[in-house]
Amino acid sequence: MAIDFMKRASSRYLDANSALKRGDYPDVVRYSQECVELSLKACLRAVRMEYPKVHDVGDVLIVNEDKFPRWLREKVDEFAEISADLAMKRYPPLCTA
Repeated sequence: MAIDFMKRASSRYLDANSALKRGDYPDVVRYSQECVELSLKACLRAVRMEYPKVHDVGDVLIVNEDKFPRWLREKVDEFAEISADLAMKRYPPLCTA
C-alpha cells in the first residue's frame, strides 16, 4: 500500500507541475496538497501505522516520529507544517458570519 501511495503521489507531482506551466494555480495547490497527503500516508503505512481518514496527517507523524528512520524524524516538523499549510489552502475554514 505504501508503494501504491508513492506512485500516486508521484503522479500528483507531475500533475502539479503541468498545472503550474498552464498557470492553473488552484490546481497547483490541489495537486500539491494531494501529493503531500499521499506521501505522508505512505510514510505511515511503511511503518505499519494506520492513518486517519483526513487530509492533514502531520499531527500523526509528529506523535509517531519515533517509528521513523532518523533522516525522516529530522524532517517531521517541516513535513507536518507543509501538510497543514496546504490543507488549509485547499480546504479553508467555512466563514460563519
